[in-house]
Amino acid sequence: MKHWKLGLAGALLGASLASTAVAQDKAVEWRFAHWVPPSHPMHISAEKWAESINKASNGTITIKIFPAQQLGKAQDHYNMARDGIAQIAHANPGYEPGRFPIIGAMEMPFLVANAKEGSAAIDAWYRKYADKEMNETKYCLQFVHDPATFHVTKKRIVVPEDVKGMRIRPANATIARFMVLLGATNVQASAPESREVLERGVADAITFPWGSIILFGIDKVTKHHMDAALYVTEQVWTMNKAAYAALSPAQKKVIDDHCTSQWAERIGGEWATMESAGRDKIKAAGHDVYPITKEQLAAWRKAAEPLHAEWAAAATKAGYDPKKVYGDLMEEINKRKVAY
Repeated sequence: MKHWKLGLAGALLGASLASTAVAQDKAVEWRFAHWVPPSHPMHISAEKWAESINKASNGTITIKIFPAQQLGKAQDHYNMARDGIAQIAHANPGYEPGRFPIIGAMEMPFLVANAKEGSAAIDAWYRKYADKEMNETKYCLQFVHDPATFHVTKKRIVVPEDVKGMRIRPANATIARFMVLLGATNVQASAPESREVLERGVADAITFPWGSIILFGIDKVTKHHMDAALYVTEQVWTMNKAAYAALSPAQKKVIDDHCTSQWAERIGGEWATMESAGRDKIKAAGHDVYPITKEQLAAWRKAAEPLHAEWAAAATKAGYDPKKVYGDLMEEINKRKVAY
């Protein structure tokens, strides 16, 4: 009994010292920049994530969130983390064609069926490559939105040939290249700018997830919606290296514990709930929401085959083995049974 009491006393003393160590860590306040509105589920998830970090760090890490492009344009967020404008930034690598060729593998059409397990799979896969490809920042996590599709102002898009001659706002570099292969013209615009380019007739269609069509008011200017899981887009949270390096070991562990595939799945899953509900809302509003046949889906898959070859060439040029990279990706996707 005496030894047990001594052991308990030692454990309590150790816990007390650990708590004191955390309490004595230098307090820091980080800026977290992103580009979606505060009503977006990603922003709400970011708030929960920041609160969890604050609690786990015993109040020594405070994260102030700046939504809706307050600190810079959507396409600038990776550089903002690199340069310390924000200590954490939500970057969409697809906004910068050619800069991040490896992460572009997950932009291939018809890859994953949902955003929850899909986010965990893609995050777990990319961790093997992030330190090299995004070496200017400290990678935290990555998630995807629920599978998205075409939303069109004036006519249905059913088969690949329907895209020829149209002006389309693409979601990312790979979808942009896909549109070119199909004979369309790309109209570049970030998510917050997309309604305007459609409303002004600068673009005829957009590739976008369902719930965000409503959130950004794009349902007001589109009428026809193809019901197929055309693509998902990567969403990366990345950090300023110097800010991370300045943390104490205990604080670094708190951040590391919040930069995981489990958190990626949680954030992606919460976003997916909103996106998938958008399909029903758009349909209930009387929009033309239409499925495609197996034969039509096969035609789309066939039309997308050149994209993979182009991605493989870019990966090779960047010094990677494309078969291994893509094999690793499919292994994670199949392990979680989330292939589309």
